[in-house]
Amino acid sequence: MDDFFDSRFPSVEHLRERARRRVPRFALEYLEGGCNSEVNLRRNTEEIREVRLRPYYLREFPGADMRTELFGTSYQAPFGVAPIGLQGMIWPRATEILAQAATDHGLPFILSTVATASIETVAEITGGKAWFQLYHPAEDDLRDKIIDRAAAAGLPVLVLLADTPSFGYRPKEIRNGLSIPPKMSLRNLCQMTMRPTWSLGQLRAGIPGFKTLKPYIPGGLSMKHLGLFMNRTFSGRLSPDRIAAIRDRWQGKLVIKGIVTPEDAEKALALGVDGLLVSNHGGRQLDAGQSTIQPLNELAGMFGDRTTLMIDSGLRSGPDIACALACGARFTFLGRSFMYGAAALGTRGGHHVMTMLKRQLRQVMEQVGCARVEHFPQHRLYPAAPEHAPTP
Repeated sequence: MDDFFDSRFPSVEHLRERARRRVPRFALEYLEGGCNSEVNLRRNTEEIREVRLRPYYLREFPGADMRTELFGTSYQAPFGVAPIGLQGMIWPRATEILAQAATDHGLPFILSTVATASIETVAEITGGKAWFQLYHPAEDDLRDKIIDRAAAAGLPVLVLLADTPSFGYRPKEIRNGLSIPPKMSLRNLCQMTMRPTWSLGQLRAGIPGFKTLKPYIPGGLSMKHLGLFMNRTFSGRLSPDRIAAIRDRWQGKLVIKGIVTPEDAEKALALGVDGLLVSNHGGRQLDAGQSTIQPLNELAGMFGDRTTLMIDSGLRSGPDIACALACGARFTFLGRSFMYGAAALGTRGGHHVMTMLKRQLRQVMEQVGCARVEHFPQHRLYPAAPEHAPTP
C-alpha cells in the first residue's frame, strides 16, 4: 500500500486550487459543473455537513478499525472511487491512475461506461476487482456484449445507472462545447495552450476517447457525428423489464445507482438487486431535487436491514464520510475529490487523496470513540439516529 501524502495539500480545497492552475478551464468546468443553476450541486455538500455527531469520551475504546466488508470483499476503508466519464480529458490517464491507487489502498474503483480506459485495461490494473457502471444501451445486443465483457474480465459488481434518463441541462458544458453534439472552440484551444503540462500529457497519452465503446463506434466519425452516435446509442431510462433482463444475465452482484424513493427501492429489491447506491449524479441532473443525504436518511430507516445502502454525491472529506455512515450508509463513494488529486499531483494524486481521507476519517473515529464504521449511527446526534442503530 502506498501511503504517500503531500503536506502542501492537506485538504480537497487545496488540491482544487492547484488543479485550477493545471487543467484547462473547459475540462475543469466539466468536472465541477452541475445542471441549471447548480443549486443541488451545492446542497449535496451543505446538507451532509448539517449532520451532527456526538462523542463518548469515557467509554472503553479499543482503537479505530476502518475495515469494511462489502459483497463478500473486505476493503481497507468505507469509501471508494465513484464512476466519472471522460476522466482522461480532465487529466491524462486519470482512469488508470485512480484504478491503480484504489487497488494499492484496498478500495473499490467503479469504471464508467464512458471512461477513457477499457473494461479489460482496468480489470488488469485492479486484478479483476473493479466494479463496472453501465449506461443502458438502446439495443439489447450491445447491452449484452458489454455485460459479457465485464463478466469475462471477472468484475464482481455491476452498477446500473438510474438517475440519467435524460441529458442534464448543464450551461457550462453547453458554453464550452461539451454538450451533444460536441464542438471544440477557439477559446478551448487557447485554454489548452495555457496549460502546457496538461497538453504535453495528452500528447503522450493520446486523444481521450470512450475506450470500452471503441469496438462499437464506426470509424472516421467527426466529433459532431460521434456525439450524435452516442445520443442514439444510449437510453438511460431503466424499467423493471430492463433490470430483470440484466439480473437474469449478470451472475455477480447487482447495484442500482440513483435510487432516492422508497417506491423505487421496493421495486428494485423485488427484482433481486443486491444493493442501492443513493445518488443524484453529483447534482448534474435535477437542480430541484433533494440532496443525497435526505433520501439516505429515509431509505436507511426503511431498508437498512434488507439491503446494502451506499451513497455518493457531495462528499469531500473524512468528516463527510463519517456523517454519511452515521445516516445509515454502509459505504461511500467520492468522484470529484479523487479527480482533483489526479489533476493536482498526477500519478501520486490518487494515493494522496486516499491517504488523506483515511487520516481524516480515523481522526473522527478516535475523537468520537467509534471503534468500527458500522457503529457510526450510534454517534449521530442530528438528525436523530434510527432505533435500529447498532450499539458500539
